[in-house]
Amino acid sequence: MTTKSKIRSGLRRKRAKRPVEKNVPSTYDSNWEFELHSGLLKNWKHHKAELVSYTVSHTYEPDFVRRVKGKTILLEAKGRFWDYSEYNKYIWINKVLDSNTELVFLFANPAAPMPQAKRRRDGTKRSHGEWASANGFRWYSEDSLPNEWIDRKFRNSENFKIEYYDINKEVE
Repeated sequence: MTTKSKIRSGLRRKRAKRPVEKNVPSTYDSNWEFELHSGLLKNWKHHKAELVSYTVSHTYEPDFVRRVKGKTILLEAKGRFWDYSEYNKYIWINKVLDSNTELVFLFANPAAPMPQAKRRRDGTKRSHGEWASANGFRWYSEDSLPNEWIDRKFRNSENFKIEYYDINKEVE
C-alpha cells in the first residue's frame, strides 16, 4: 500500500502544515528570531549579513567508461528511471564533469515514460529519450550506438538479432 493510499484510507495522517507567523519583521524568519536579535543576541550580526555556501558530497560510478577521440565517455546503461532523485542526480553529475568528459545514456527503451510524468493533451507522457535531450545529454538505444563504440561482429550476429528483437517484443 502506497503512502497516498494510506492517507486516503485513513491509516496514516497527513503531515501538519507549517504555521505561518503574522507580523514578522522583514529579514527575520520568525518573531522569536527578532526577539533574540533585539535582546539576548543584540551584539550579534543577523544571518542575512552572512551567507554560507555548502555542498553535499556524493560519488558516481558509471556503468561503462571508454576514451573516444580524445574524450572520456561515461556510458550509463538504464533500463528505466525509478524516481525524481535518481534522474535528477545525473543533471548534477553533468555539471561537475570537465569538458573532456561526457555522460551519455544507453536506454533499454528510450520511449518508456518517465516516472511521475504527467499525461499530455495527446495522451502521451515524457519519455526517457525526451528527458535526456531536454537536459543536454546524448543518448542511444542498443541498435543506435555508433559503430566505433561497439563490437560490430556481435551486432551483425544472429545472437544480437534474437536478443534485440526478443527484448522489444517483451516491452511492447
